[in-house]
Amino acid sequence: MDDNDTSIIANRDEAIPILRIPSRDDDAPPTPSSSSEAEQKVRKKDKFKDGMGRLKDTLDTQYSGPGVQQRLGDKLFANMLSFVVPRDATLADDDDHSTAKKDRRSRKYVERPNFSLPQMTTNFRRFNARIGIIFVLQNRLIHLFTWRQPTATLSFLAIWSLLSLNPHLVPIIPLIGLLFYVMIPSFIARHPVSANDPRIEPSFRGPAVAPPSRVKPAPDFSKDFMRNMRDLQNCMEDFSTVHDAANEYLTPYTNFSDKRISSAVFVAVFGVACTAFVGSRVVPWRFIMLAAGWVMTLSGHPNAQNILLSSRNLKQVRAVINDAQGLLKSWIDADIILDEPPEIRQVEIFELQKYHIYSDTWESWLFSATPYDPLSPLRIAGARAKGTQFFEDVQPPNGWAWKDKKWTLDLASREWVEQRMITGVEIETEGERWVYDLPDEVVDVMGSSPTKRGKKGKVGKPPLIVPKSGWEEGNGFGERGAWRRRRWVRIVERKGPGGGAIVKPDS
Repeated sequence: MDDNDTSIIANRDEAIPILRIPSRDDDAPPTPSSSSEAEQKVRKKDKFKDGMGRLKDTLDTQYSGPGVQQRLGDKLFANMLSFVVPRDATLADDDDHSTAKKDRRSRKYVERPNFSLPQMTTNFRRFNARIGIIFVLQNRLIHLFTWRQPTATLSFLAIWSLLSLNPHLVPIIPLIGLLFYVMIPSFIARHPVSANDPRIEPSFRGPAVAPPSRVKPAPDFSKDFMRNMRDLQNCMEDFSTVHDAANEYLTPYTNFSDKRISSAVFVAVFGVACTAFVGSRVVPWRFIMLAAGWVMTLSGHPNAQNILLSSRNLKQVRAVINDAQGLLKSWIDADIILDEPPEIRQVEIFELQKYHIYSDTWESWLFSATPYDPLSPLRIAGARAKGTQFFEDVQPPNGWAWKDKKWTLDLASREWVEQRMITGVEIETEGERWVYDLPDEVVDVMGSSPTKRGKKGKVGKPPLIVPKSGWEEGNGFGERGAWRRRRWVRIVERKGPGGGAIVKPDS
């Protein structure tokens, strides 16, 4: 019944073939062991077909009705998908979407349901029942380009020649397809010709005598449904094969695993793109498309396939490819020079010291990645400076290595203070280049802090002279704050992926 139902579109011809792209390691011919493995696969496939046939016969005899068959189909597909997808599988960003604020208005425009195994089962069953038209088109294209019907292939070449020489006719193709493949067959379906009585002449006048045709999905577990599953399985295999072949043959030239080869490819593609941008209008694209279509179609002829895929020609093609790769490699080694020095950067560390009133001395405190200035977020929040107590514990960033043997004191203390717009400090322009904190009263006035003001907004102490720039040059005899710092620098060079902290804290 399935084979005679014309309202269901399915590939009732042979199965969609599977692509076989040889790998780099597939140079040796097949061995007897491989042929025996193929025979075992065929036997297993036959056993699976027999088992599925017996299961279908059992279901057809014990259960009837579309509702029961649909529920059984959903359960069967759910069990099949449960072997592939774990039951507790969820998307990685489900938690993020659940916690994030949702815009309820978006449901008017788009719906984004999360993963659900029952919904996946239903969608797969509906998709497989309706995908037959794609496989029919694919199978007809295979027949066309493999010269199953030479008259059809020659007609295609004639049409291709007409479109190549007259590209303004391309928009007519979908209109002709709509007329001859959709509307005319639908009209004929409403005015069928009587095949039982040859005395009646065919006529398409008068009212319609048949209901309008409509494409129906293949019923669950019917022959057309199983054919669609067969072709879908083969198409998934073809996609995976093409993906793996592209990853094996094309990716090494474009992912900069070998910087010389990838750089040469980049330069070549960039040059071709610039040339095409300037001179593409003078290229005879019509004749190129005409020749390409004829060459591709003629190469699919069985006689041409026997010649092109013979072992002798394949060896010659492989030898030519190896010679071309050798010439390309020699040109790359001669012209592509990538002996550039490694990337270098300058890292910094700040030596912090704290003043002790009782001993009237400065004590080494930390080596920190930040200057810990009076108006820094850490000081305002009352947090301690972060860093390490010993110079030897300062590590280079991840992926970098020390180039200089020692740290160098930055003598340009004014520059790094102005660069960071630090205020409330006193700068030593000579000597050890310390940058001192100004007294707390001065810092409070700079930061407009209300802690030192009275009820009427007046400062409780006599007015202080505050430098307009936020810092001043020190003479070594003025009143200072409790902290001082100076900047050390060192050169690093890249050895791997960058990133990471400059200072390794103690705890």
